Amino acid sequence: MTVEMKKFLYQLLNSVEGLHSILITDRDGVPVISVSSDKAPELATKASFLSTFGMATDQGSKLGLGKNKTIICMYSSFQVIQMNKLPLVVSFIASRTSNTGHILLLEDKIDPILTSLKSAVVEA
Repeated sequence: MTVEMKKFLYQLLNSVEGLHSILITDRDGVPVISVSSDKAPELATKASFLSTFGMATDQGSKLGLGKNKTIICMYSSFQVIQMNKLPLVVSFIASRTSNTGHILLLEDKIDPILTSLKSAVVEA
């Protein structure tokens, strides 16, 4: 099953120009499954970076606008898009020039595989 999921994620990775990594982690940034190209920034794939989403989404929720679904961070060379799919977090790391809208559209394609992964994370 993991091989099939990785193959599917690689297809998604290659479907958006400039997309370097797709990481599915638990709330603490521990990788469940991930795929990356050789252009992915190493530090952005570390648990210490990925775990900050939990804190940021909690702070964002305090604005009174409801539950945070997605955080998009733009850096000088890269962009990071993180989606709240608790107990999982889906992170996309792409070049600065990659089409953010195309990456956001991957949410509908990735949702079906998250169901089985969520049950695995909850049981563990």
